[in-house]
Amino acid sequence: MLQIDRWKRILIVGLCVLGIGFAVPNLFYQRVESHNDAVAEIERTGVETPELAAARDGWPSWLPSSVVALGLDLRGGAHLLGEVRVAEVYKARMDALWPELRRALADERATLGAIRRLPSPEGTLKIEIENADQIARATEIVRGFSTPVTTLTGAGQQSLAIQVQGNTITIQLSDAEKAVTDDRTVQQSVEIIRRRVDEVGTREPTIVRQGADRILIQVPGIGSAEELKALIGTTAKLTFNSVVGTGTNPDARPGVGQVVLPAADQEGIYYTLEESPVVTGEELTNAVPGTDPNGQPAVDFSFNPTGARKFGAYTAANIGQPFAIVLDDQVISAPVIRSAIPGGTGQISGSMDYEEANQLAVLLRAGALPAQLDFLEERTIGPELGQDSIDAGRLSSVIATAAVVAYMIASYGLFGAFASISVILNVILILSIMSMMGATLTLPGIAGIVLTVGTAVDANVIIYERIREELRAGKRVAKAISDGFDEAMSAIIDANVTSFIAAAVMFFLGSGPVKGFAVTLTIGLVTSVFTAIFLTRLMIIWWLEWRKPKELIL
Repeated sequence: MLQIDRWKRILIVGLCVLGIGFAVPNLFYQRVESHNDAVAEIERTGVETPELAAARDGWPSWLPSSVVALGLDLRGGAHLLGEVRVAEVYKARMDALWPELRRALADERATLGAIRRLPSPEGTLKIEIENADQIARATEIVRGFSTPVTTLTGAGQQSLAIQVQGNTITIQLSDAEKAVTDDRTVQQSVEIIRRRVDEVGTREPTIVRQGADRILIQVPGIGSAEELKALIGTTAKLTFNSVVGTGTNPDARPGVGQVVLPAADQEGIYYTLEESPVVTGEELTNAVPGTDPNGQPAVDFSFNPTGARKFGAYTAANIGQPFAIVLDDQVISAPVIRSAIPGGTGQISGSMDYEEANQLAVLLRAGALPAQLDFLEERTIGPELGQDSIDAGRLSSVIATAAVVAYMIASYGLFGAFASISVILNVILILSIMSMMGATLTLPGIAGIVLTVGTAVDANVIIYERIREELRAGKRVAKAISDGFDEAMSAIIDANVTSFIAAAVMFFLGSGPVKGFAVTLTIGLVTSVFTAIFLTRLMIIWWLEWRKPKELIL
């Protein structure tokens, strides 16, 4: 047990040195964070300003630059609780269904007679046919657009609920389809919000679903809740619609399937548009800030093959006609189609500065939220509170470490000093591993580190007490130390395995503060086994080889 090969000694020392190297950047947190943010901004925009260059050069590029991300409770930031308006998706589904259904019914106009859409509550589609005696045939056509719901809870049910009364058919999503749609809408909203936050380089956001239709959003390091709302609160819904006409009356009554929307940069101008878009923002593949032919800020965009095909076909068939680009229910541009655009690329220009163009590009790249968010709760947490918590956590860690070191040295003398060195390196290794993982440190995480400091010496205490027992039995020093390590090994492994199981359960089943505590506790268990069994043993072996003691008082 006291024989360690040279390569193993080099490996143990190397891991400790590597851990120290990766932990060092945390001593210069602000400088490294500024460096990382500058590098991310330069890579994202491709523009290197003097300020960004200075921040990037503030930390040597050849040194590790990963730091432990501070959570919202330590760094400050914004907290939002949003509720997704899932009912909006029902309306969008019915609006998208109507053009296809109208074409299918129109193919049998000779039998069904005239077909028209009647006003109906949001989320429903009400259709009237002229020949009431053919309502069964019309219903059959409508049922052809219903598909099976592919979930365990909705198995055997259809996606559309169809009601027939006289010569009218009322269509809406079935309850099973609504449940599936709600779940998909919230999950999609979570992913889109995450992409939008990641686009601006914010570190370690917490974006999780809460309940049936709510999303918790916590972003450390952002200025305010209003700034966060500005980033994710808009739907950034981009559509390309046919223009029916223009006017100055906001109360003009549009025809069925049409909508009146204001111009974004022309006050008093209103466009009447076909409500069903030709192409949607969901078919965008990229959007980047650029400039228009006059050198003004703009956004260049491109479509996927499906969107490019529809965009090209429409522009080819409507040369000389205006084509509205609609963003969040405002017509931001209505250019006249001069020629077919088969390549699937275009440009959005208007009254915007470079910052607004970049922000619009970010929103379009991230995708449109499927439904509007209502913010039920919003808070801005100042960094002063976080700094107080960091100071308190640092002080508690120092006091705990000093108390443990004093106790170990008082109880075990030189061997207690070896254990104390292991404890200090254990904390350093925790920070280095969290830095490499990009893990977030929260207040409960600090509690986990402080707890680890206290429990990290448990293995050393077990080993030393075993060594004492062997010494009392009259064994020689080297033999007593070797047997002490051997006898203590099973107890150490069992104790840490049970603790690891508890920490793993907290991590996978817990959330928020519980998970933050479990992260540091789990890492601390692994590093404490390494420092207690391997590092402490190596230091004792070096001492034995150097001093070759004949007796040991422990």
